Amino acid sequence: MLVGVPSEIKNNEYRVGLVPSSVRELVANGHQVIVQRNAGAKIGCDNSAYENVGATVVDTAEEIFSVADMIVKVKEPQLNECKMLRENQVLFTYLHLAPDPEQTKLLLASGCIAIAYETVTDKNGGLPLLAPMSEVAGRMAIQAGANSLESVNGGSGILLGGVPGVAPAKVVVLGGGVVGTNSVRMAIGMGARVVVIDKSLARLYQLDLQFGSKICTIYSTTDSIERHVQTADLVVGAVLVPGGSAPRLVTRNMLKGMRPGSVLVDVSIDQGGCFETSRPTTHENPTYVEEGVVHYCVTNMPGAVPRTSTFALNNATLPFTIALANLGYKKAMQLDPHLMNGLNVCNGKLTHKAVANALSKEYVPAEQVIF
Repeated sequence: MLVGVPSEIKNNEYRVGLVPSSVRELVANGHQVIVQRNAGAKIGCDNSAYENVGATVVDTAEEIFSVADMIVKVKEPQLNECKMLRENQVLFTYLHLAPDPEQTKLLLASGCIAIAYETVTDKNGGLPLLAPMSEVAGRMAIQAGANSLESVNGGSGILLGGVPGVAPAKVVVLGGGVVGTNSVRMAIGMGARVVVIDKSLARLYQLDLQFGSKICTIYSTTDSIERHVQTADLVVGAVLVPGGSAPRLVTRNMLKGMRPGSVLVDVSIDQGGCFETSRPTTHENPTYVEEGVVHYCVTNMPGAVPRTSTFALNNATLPFTIALANLGYKKAMQLDPHLMNGLNVCNGKLTHKAVANALSKEYVPAEQVIF
């Protein structure tokens, strides 16, 4: 199979779909790999690093999209990339289609096979290709929140950990999954008072066992969310409905009761956001203010630490990439139902139920197009 790796073109996105060691594994399995020139330059993987393991370096994305059997990326294809996709061409990347009807429309029209990292599952019900970036984003959320709390960035001027004689900041984390857990770990490490809100009592029990008296666990209701959000200095939105739109847990009215200069970091923004007032931002212009509250809603947070993020992502995606290349997408999915759960679009059909429901489009079960 001919595997193509174009440069990422989203704002300040320097991650890359395959690192040289991953390319080496594909070549060892008998495949060809073409990489766009300087695709890995910002993470310390120059062109020669790819050529030394058997890849061919080409100048443009157009060259890659025109010939590759499978495209391996990191972020969802931008609109001009969607228009370069071909019928039966496999696209393996993050997609986040639920809040993105335009991308969905173009993928359906292309006839491509679009497999989303974020909906591939594992035997434990987890999301193994989303988890590495959730770990990064969860840890970054506290860094970003602490920075946004500084008065020069529009915040209320509170130091997250406080100092002797002055209380630390209150951090509220909405969601106790991978993002939430990593946010909690970082917030504790910086000395904040931490509250975690989740609707799963089992998950709250696990967090209580893990962190003990360092956190306060709260069952999720509208009342508990409102009460704790309005007394928070920093709120991290870390909720997820796999493949679907994030629930809007924090309303504009709740924000009106917050201290001016408080901060919201919406890690759920890739799936539409969990705050009513959220809208996507970029690393170039990461924040804005609504109702006196600073909002940080960058849609590719791990892109700010592209070297760590890329290697962590490749560790998780490589086995699936090799399976797709060795077996072809149909056989690979027939043998692995967890990979089949990653299929979002196939030959003009929407094959993930949560995505279809979010976009009010017709759903065709993946099994019908694979078997």
